Amino acid sequence: MTRDVVEDVPVLFSGGGLVGLSTAMFLAQHGISSVAIERLRGGSPVPRAAFFHMRTLEMFRSAGIEDRVREQSAKEFEPEGAIVLMDTLAGKVLAGLIPSLNEGVEALSPCRRLFVTQPGLEPILRARAEQAGASVIEGNEVVGIAQDADGVTATIRDVASGEERQIRAKYLVGADGAHSKVRELLDIEFDGRGVFSNAITIYFHAPLAQYVVGKALSVIYVKNPELSGFFRMDKDGNSGFLVVNTVGDTSRPEAASPANDVRPEHLIDLVRFGAGVPDLPVTIDGVARWRATSDVARRFQEGRVFLAGDAAHLMPPNGGFGGNTGIHDGHNLAWKIALVLKGLAGPQLLTTYESERRPVGKFTVEQAYTRYVTRSATYLGAKDFQPLANDFNIELGYIYRSPAIIAEDDVERGSEDPRESQGRPGSRAPHVWIDKDGHRVSTLDLFGRGFVLLTSPGGSNWVTASRAASRQITGLDFDAHIVQSDKFAAEYGIGDNGAVIVRPDGFVAWRAKEITSDPGRTVADVLATVLMR
Repeated sequence: MTRDVVEDVPVLFSGGGLVGLSTAMFLAQHGISSVAIERLRGGSPVPRAAFFHMRTLEMFRSAGIEDRVREQSAKEFEPEGAIVLMDTLAGKVLAGLIPSLNEGVEALSPCRRLFVTQPGLEPILRARAEQAGASVIEGNEVVGIAQDADGVTATIRDVASGEERQIRAKYLVGADGAHSKVRELLDIEFDGRGVFSNAITIYFHAPLAQYVVGKALSVIYVKNPELSGFFRMDKDGNSGFLVVNTVGDTSRPEAASPANDVRPEHLIDLVRFGAGVPDLPVTIDGVARWRATSDVARRFQEGRVFLAGDAAHLMPPNGGFGGNTGIHDGHNLAWKIALVLKGLAGPQLLTTYESERRPVGKFTVEQAYTRYVTRSATYLGAKDFQPLANDFNIELGYIYRSPAIIAEDDVERGSEDPRESQGRPGSRAPHVWIDKDGHRVSTLDLFGRGFVLLTSPGGSNWVTASRAASRQITGLDFDAHIVQSDKFAAEYGIGDNGAVIVRPDGFVAWRAKEITSDPGRTVADVLATVLMR
């Protein structure tokens, strides 16, 4: 039985997990309320741990939750550490993959990478979003979508009772995971390699402190005749999870399907094999089956409906790119929806979500696949993988090309070393420490809500002219700063009187290396172009 429409909201999410809550939080930064429909009650039942990259922490910093996330991480995990390959936890190191989780990050960002469980993170995201009017309806799922010229009508079903109702929204975001119902309803297919492993994640308690506590290890890959996979251990060394990619002789096809046998006694054996302790006392807390894939949705948008996170792209866990990429999807989309809803940008701005995020999603999927077949599944003998890109290029170096970016040339750059982007339009605006009102802040701390013009000390005319130009768009959040820093001009690739305009998501929209003859007209034209008015 379906009841009449009972709500009308600006933005509706199918999925109130990591990506849905993050995007709701980013929308709330721009004053837009939303409702998330989440099938689960109380969040994830197992303490899934995720690796969060610098760029993601920068987004959390902008949203005002970085300190809380870092405090939660410190309760759960050691903050720094290496990524290594061992034969077993109690055995020997076979290879060092990454010497330190945060090696070299200080030069690029005010933020550091960290691990935190999703049950630890999601309440922080939810509380921040709810402060600005977002809400979550648990125990429900989206089962139908109907679009028209003015909005989307979603049919919502109560999982327990089966009762249905409808919610009307201007826009719908499908953040409902790998088996996305929204993607299914839109009939959007994946392109990629399909399933190449049926893996499992085993959540467990076991006394392993003597093997890991006191050692700076963040991720421990294990490879021995019994299995291959990786451990992520909690701070106390007595609980964690083991991802199992293969079991036994990898010349046998069934070796790539650990999910075929999830009997408790077998799971206990796998933890013991990985630990290298035959009589280890093990308590199994849960097991998750998952399929290793490297797929990208053919479209990220269908009318007023968007796909984000695993609904849009699926990748192996190597590198921890999946959750981060989904959060970055939401960050890209949130400000665009907000400005369109406020009438400050043309509706065509929303088409740049796919043109910007789909290439990034595809590149990241390929890099995760490269790491999978060269670290976890060498037995596949795969040859169809891209050369390994530096992690910094993937986390911070991706380049957007779309009508919302005024590019300086027609050279396609999927990604580059962020230390060399120098404020190139389409790149993430570089981090530079500056003084603001007597406080040391990052240039990144100036971004997050509206458009920002930055200029060198010789460009004071930009500030006056740009503020006047921005007032022509009533209600547009715009600010301008003269940056007093010896490093700023070089890091942003401009001269002493040049300027850049940075979008609300922290990406450079436009750059002038020197001042123009009419800076006010220049800024007005840039804003009209980028906002697609």
